[in-house]
Amino acid sequence: MVAPTLSTRTPNPAAARQLEAAGIHPLLSRLWAARGVSSPAEAQQNWSAMIPPGQLTHVQHAAALLADAIQAHKRLLIVADYDCDGATACAVGLRGLRSMGAIVDFLVPNRFETGYGLSPAVVALAVAHPAGKPDILLTVDNGIASLDGVDAAQAVGIDVIVTDHHLPGDTLPRALAIVNPNQPGCGFPSKNLAGVGVIFYLMLALRAELRRRGVYASDGGPRLDQLADLVALGTVADVVKLDANNRLLVTQGLQKMRSGRIQAGIRALFAVAGREPRQASGFDLGFALGPRINAAGRLADMSIGIECLTTDDESRALQLARQLDEMNQERRGIETTMREEALAAIAATTPTIGATVCVYHPDWHQGVVGLVASRLKETYWRPTLAFARSDSGELRGSGRSIPDVHLRDVLDLISKRHPGIILKFGGHAMAAGLTLREDAYGQFIQGFDAAVTELTGRSSFEPVIETDGSLETGYANAEVAGLLQRQVWGAGFPAPVFRDTFYVRQQRLLKDKHLKLSLERGHQRFDAIWFNHAEMLPEHVDVAYRLDQNTWNGIVSAQLIVEYACADLGQ
Repeated sequence: MVAPTLSTRTPNPAAARQLEAAGIHPLLSRLWAARGVSSPAEAQQNWSAMIPPGQLTHVQHAAALLADAIQAHKRLLIVADYDCDGATACAVGLRGLRSMGAIVDFLVPNRFETGYGLSPAVVALAVAHPAGKPDILLTVDNGIASLDGVDAAQAVGIDVIVTDHHLPGDTLPRALAIVNPNQPGCGFPSKNLAGVGVIFYLMLALRAELRRRGVYASDGGPRLDQLADLVALGTVADVVKLDANNRLLVTQGLQKMRSGRIQAGIRALFAVAGREPRQASGFDLGFALGPRINAAGRLADMSIGIECLTTDDESRALQLARQLDEMNQERRGIETTMREEALAAIAATTPTIGATVCVYHPDWHQGVVGLVASRLKETYWRPTLAFARSDSGELRGSGRSIPDVHLRDVLDLISKRHPGIILKFGGHAMAAGLTLREDAYGQFIQGFDAAVTELTGRSSFEPVIETDGSLETGYANAEVAGLLQRQVWGAGFPAPVFRDTFYVRQQRLLKDKHLKLSLERGHQRFDAIWFNHAEMLPEHVDVAYRLDQNTWNGIVSAQLIVEYACADLGQ
């Protein structure tokens, strides 16, 4: 592992004072201000503070089209993506539309057969759908790049409404309506909505349209806030930036979970993950529930995940959640094997690593290469791509990047410098996917390294752990740890990491791989643990850590989760 450097976020005392004056806890005020929250309005997490749906380009037009379709008893078919955002978006669309009287079913592409998005092959499946040929296809979490698919649908008499959040290309599909905050000319203030957020907004706009038409009273219609748990899960799992609007959506979803008012499938996923919904946190969504939903899309068919999220039968939901849990265990086993093979392959290569890391094995599972790339990126702190061979003989790659390198821009540069070797690609700054000709792999590796070096001016990178400085002694307790756990942290709004110096009173290894510590600062003593670290520490240490709660025999105490520690050079 590459040793990180520690830095301290720049505080904003004026903003912190303003937040504190509005009644926000002093520590939260300091932490939020350091993350760019400059006014109490940005900290509002009630529905009334949500950006209104009307600001989303085309949303009212799309809502009117759906209202017409409902009134004409047309068949709708949702075309979903095969990740957790796509599955939750599909569930929101199905539940929302059915609650408003629509005839609607869904189709989710198979990662290994038709690939991502609304392709002509998916249109052919839609035409032959068991529920009958649809009149309208509604994409969720995909479609903005599906030019051929939209044309193919129209050629067989099917209209298309696109809802997506991915960045568009130079040309937009010729759909009836496109709802995407990232399309040109859309003035929606939050460009960070996940796919599930976009379809949730469309459902709100549809209900407003049906109210205008007199189908519902001015405050009538289904309670769409009951879908907030699904919106929260998809938003966190897709690792979109948690701006003020997304934090509001996730907060509302977590509140639903903690109150016990949740979908049967989400309750079942909490159960199989051994988590308690009444203490639901963003961590649960991102690291316990999300991976179990994603496992279906990686190893099999995401329709299992979608059924789990749309059934109201508690026993059926639990049965499906157990299947998802088994798939996730299988996924972890495959990933471990592939990661070990990848590390061995890198170790046997000369030179081992340049500015980038690329690994390929013809027998790897296509659905897990992204996870392998993620693990190797963490190990080597380089932009990393992992490839597997598809049935057609092409290489399917998935990449993960670091904050210094915009991965999609790198792939774009390679495609311009070496035309033809990348057959297709897409993604964003931190993650991307691509398809290569197998015979071009060697040329691609060199091109990838050169492109990263050219765009960054660097051939090596160091991880940086951003900290929030010292934790005031009065806040270093279990109560404040609980307060922090209940907040929404994540992409673009990272969980607090504090930095202090400690005296190491005791240390021992747990299971030969985790370092269990007793640390002392002033008159306070803390239990601490450094996961997956087996080397002993010196007596005086500089520690970057998270404040956590530990429950033992019904007693809740503060515990420090060590992110990094090194000798305190001041001693």
